[in-house]
Amino acid sequence: MKKRQSVFAFILLGVFLLGGVAYFIASFSDKSKPAEISAPAVPTPVFNKEGEVTFLKNGKPFKKIEVEIAENEAERNKGLMFRSYLPDSVGMLFIFEQPDEHSFWMKNTSIPLDIIYVGPDKKIISIAENTQPYSEEAIPPYGLVQYVVEVNAGFTKQNNIQSGDVISF
Repeated sequence: MKKRQSVFAFILLGVFLLGGVAYFIASFSDKSKPAEISAPAVPTPVFNKEGEVTFLKNGKPFKKIEVEIAENEAERNKGLMFRSYLPDSVGMLFIFEQPDEHSFWMKNTSIPLDIIYVGPDKKIISIAENTQPYSEEAIPPYGLVQYVVEVNAGFTKQNNIQSGDVISF
């Protein structure tokens, strides 16, 4: 009787093992694939033209760009943060109510930028070239500014934009 119980237990164990192996194989040979789950992509804000800035040298226009305009505190605080790309020959124009020493920083900004500081007379006071992405270090204007234009790094050098040039918008 004991031998019969051992054979029965052995057969039962074999059935369970075969069932487990069959289940394991079936789970890998399933032809229908479940939908892939991925984290939602964080969209890069799209450039939205709100105006144009023209650069003038000796009173004559020599370069024009399309700009988004940051004219209130919330827009100025956000600036070009969270953008992974900025098309060439576009930028952002910051407009302040009063001239002041408005410093900028690169917090949450992944694109290196040229920051063009402009006085109330629309004359370029200074340019911070090729700023460091993600830096929280203040980038001072070296004078009173009422307008600031941000463009891709290298834009000012490439277009010979210098302190003393003028902008119009």
